Amino acid sequence: MRERRVLVVEDEPTIAESVAARLRAEGFTVDIAGDGPSAVERFRVGQPDLVVLDVMLPGFDGLEVCRRIQADRPVPVLMLTARDDETDLLVGLAVGADDYLTKPFSMRELAARVHVLLRRVDRASATPAPALRLGDIEINQAERRVRKAGADVHLTPTEFDLLVHLAGRPRTVLPREALLADVWGWADSSGTRTVDSHVKALRRKLGPDLIRTVHGIGYALEVPA
Repeated sequence: MRERRVLVVEDEPTIAESVAARLRAEGFTVDIAGDGPSAVERFRVGQPDLVVLDVMLPGFDGLEVCRRIQADRPVPVLMLTARDDETDLLVGLAVGADDYLTKPFSMRELAARVHVLLRRVDRASATPAPALRLGDIEINQAERRVRKAGADVHLTPTEFDLLVHLAGRPRTVLPREALLADVWGWADSSGTRTVDSHVKALRRKLGPDLIRTVHGIGYALEVPA
């Protein structure tokens, strides 16, 4: 099995080198970029399996980096934020980040999040599953592709996994905490706004009525007629 490649995008050299050293110790091949433009170029050339991405960058910020790389090829993105600012986090998740860590963070926690993201992608690609149809929405699980009314719809890896999980239990109300555990692999309920942000993204891309909110509990996928 080939070594997994991780791109670390961080403009503070001490943090970048510390993250890279920990990930190399975990067995990953690591590239480093220190600004927005070089991050996009290194992503294009290196074709990493996962990106660790700081929000605050010179050139252009991490949100723009995330938009550009996700438009090129869906890839798991772990976003690093300097403060626990809800607006920054929600915007980051909306443009395609799959998970986030707030600075300061432990290298152990970062490595654990990286492994969880990659395991989830591996598990999804290794399990043959039938195609699903929801009205004019087609979900090809083998190719991890979604089409609506015959047109391709770009979803991030986590958006795709969340859609498939909801589609596998149509009309069933799934609590946010259960979605965090089953889709994200999180053992606690501290990231429920992560679920909310990804649901908003799916509604924006696939239709506002596809997923129903059950206030105070969670979400249910409504099968279109």
